[in-house]
Amino acid sequence: MKQLMVRYKVKPDQAERNAELIRPVFAELEQTAPEGFHYAAFRLDDGLTFLHVVAQEDEGNNPLPELDAFRRFTADIRDRCDEQPVFMEADVVGSFRLFDR
Repeated sequence: MKQLMVRYKVKPDQAERNAELIRPVFAELEQTAPEGFHYAAFRLDDGLTFLHVVAQEDEGNNPLPELDAFRRFTADIRDRCDEQPVFMEADVVGSFRLFDR
């Protein structure tokens, strides 16, 4: 299973808009229910930093780029950010039910 983390910080006036753009991505994932794909988005305590965590069993089958809601979310992400997205692959050292089905 491949894990990826993406961290970025939005401009203060963009925090709510960013969160509003993320929510439909999860609604569309609920509808399409891609197998072997796990995704979570977090807003950190500063209210401006977001962390997305992706785990996928089939590394070549990322459903996000195919989702209309995800394309809307990413369309102007760079303009919303004070700190641009940083992508990091991660190895799970330990997990308790985080990626369970």
